Parts: sequence; structure tokens; C-alpha cells
Amino acid sequence: MRRALVTGGNRGIGLAIAGGLAAQGIAVVIGARDADAGRAAAGRVGGRSVLLDLLRPETFAASLAEAGQIDILVNNAGILRDVPLTAPDSDFEEAMQVMVHAPFALIRALAPGMAARGWGRIVNLSSGWGSFAEGLGGPGAYGVAKAALNALTRAMARDLPASVKINAVDPGWVRTRMGGPAAPLSPAEGAETAIWLATLPPDGPTGGFFRRRRPVPW
Repeated sequence: MRRALVTGGNRGIGLAIAGGLAAQGIAVVIGARDADAGRAAAGRVGGRSVLLDLLRPETFAASLAEAGQIDILVNNAGILRDVPLTAPDSDFEEAMQVMVHAPFALIRALAPGMAARGWGRIVNLSSGWGSFAEGLGGPGAYGVAKAALNALTRAMARDLPASVKINAVDPGWVRTRMGGPAAPLSPAEGAETAIWLATLPPDGPTGGFFRRRRPVPW
């Protein structure tokens, strides 16, 4: 049985991804910074949870040891604050830690095991706001961090073996706490492409950026 780790999987798109993977018979581990929320979400999808605070990289090793062997990593957790980059309380450092540095650290920790076993899938939740082709939008550091995550996805594909596929996904505008109630897509709709990328066949793509299963401009 494959095992997936979904960061920020206690709500929104992350929870929908976790549920979709569990429905395919994949053992799911939800990584959450709120232990109670993580346990509650894990109960909903029939998985388990680990305490994983992406702002505390010194705790990653213990959390991953508790999670066990991971075959699918979904870097879903994100933050969005409407604070100008020039403001004294800019969220730049926090955004880069949660959406770039932490995913990189988790990939480096888990990819060697995937490579040794000859199979792995890594999915980075990005955004159209992280696309230069689409204007690098969004408030604060969000778009900058997502653009960096896209670049990391492309670069890591060069160094990972073909058996370990890494891709980024734009889930679209989704009705979550971050996306708000006016968004046109449900969490399940937003999760669909990420689930597809997490379960790609051996001839599937790697190093790409996708929306609704189609490549989109960087």
C-alpha cells in the first residue's frame, strides 16, 4: 500500500486531496500544525495525522519519523496575507518558509527513500499567481513564493530519477478559508488535478505546471 503525506491536510483543498487519495486505497497521513484539527481530519478520511509545523523546521525529522515511509508527498500548506512587500510587517519570510523552504526540506528528506524504492510522486500546490505569464498576481509575498515553488519544481525534476515524478498544480479559485465563499470551485474540484498528479502512471509527466490536467504557462 502506498502512503501519502499531505501538508495542511486538515481543511480545504488539502483535506479534499487526502480524502481523494484515501478513496483510492492509499494510506493517508495528514500533516497539520494544529494537532486536534489534524486528528479530526484524519478521522474523516480514515487516515492518521502527525504534528507538522512548517514554521519550525527543527521539528521536521521527528514528524517524518512518526509518519513513516512516504511514497507520495503533497506540499499543500500555504499562507496568504494582504500585506505589501514594502511594509514593516511584510510576510515575505513566513511565506517563503511555508511555501518554498519547507517543501524543499520535505522533498530532500523523502525523495531518497522514494528513489531507493523505485517509485515516488511529489505534488506542489501552486497558483496562477505564481506564473509570470499570468502577471505574478496576488497580495504580499504569495505570488513570489509560488513562483519560487514553480521554479523549484522544474529544477528538482532534473535531479530526481525518472521513477520519482514532481509536478506543480494550480487548483484554481476554490471555496476555502483562503479562497473565500465567492470562489467558483469546490474543494473536491480543486483537488482533482493534484490527485491525478499524485497517482501518475510510469509514463506520466514530470517537472510540469498543470491546471485541470493541462499544462499551463509558467
